[in-house]
Amino acid sequence: MLLEVKDLEVTYGRTKAVQGVSFGVERGEVVTVLGANGAGKTSLLRALQGARKPQGGQIIFDGEDMTALSPAARVAKGMALVPEGRQIFVSMTVEENLLMGGYMRRDDGVHGDLAAIYERFPNLGERRHMKATVLSGGEQQMLALGRALISKPRLIMLDEPSLGLSPLFVEKLFDLIRELNSDGISILLVEQNTHMALEVAARGIVLELGREMLSGPAAELAANPSLAEAYLGAA
Repeated sequence: MLLEVKDLEVTYGRTKAVQGVSFGVERGEVVTVLGANGAGKTSLLRALQGARKPQGGQIIFDGEDMTALSPAARVAKGMALVPEGRQIFVSMTVEENLLMGGYMRRDDGVHGDLAAIYERFPNLGERRHMKATVLSGGEQQMLALGRALISKPRLIMLDEPSLGLSPLFVEKLFDLIRELNSDGISILLVEQNTHMALEVAARGIVLELGREMLSGPAAELAANPSLAEAYLGAA
């Protein structure tokens, strides 16, 4: 097991955003976290990243307890988050944004990996010296993914990556998720497009008001008609 989450609790004042959630992500696996707005999905990812201190539970990554570590330390260990809304630095160039992803690295391979990012995303290479504000929404999402990849992650956590993208870019995004997974990267996916999320994932978890309501193989969740109507939106 690469990632183990045990009885995680996250609160905001008196509000319990995540209540005793437990799950795991195997090496090389895609797991999707589903649920309506306010279900606790982003709070879960923020706790996993280290941006929000949990009030209970454990976060174990590759056998090491990460619960008390800083976000930077988690990146150094191989955990990377692509946040909702991308959160790129629009006043910086495309290349400067990408290099921010490698700030914790101590090896000399960053520039070689940068070249690989430009090969994977030619549009970014063409605009490498331009401010990131010139990029389209889809290109900004590719930039956010590229920034995560520069950190050499073993686990990428994606928070609503298709939000605001055109249908064409959504297709490209899910093709990229499959490609990254085939390269051996484990992926934890929070996604509004539940049908495509369940197509790309091996397993799924459904949250409701911070609690795990259902979990299981993605194909079984997708075929559950009551689940589709209650949590996923009718097909």
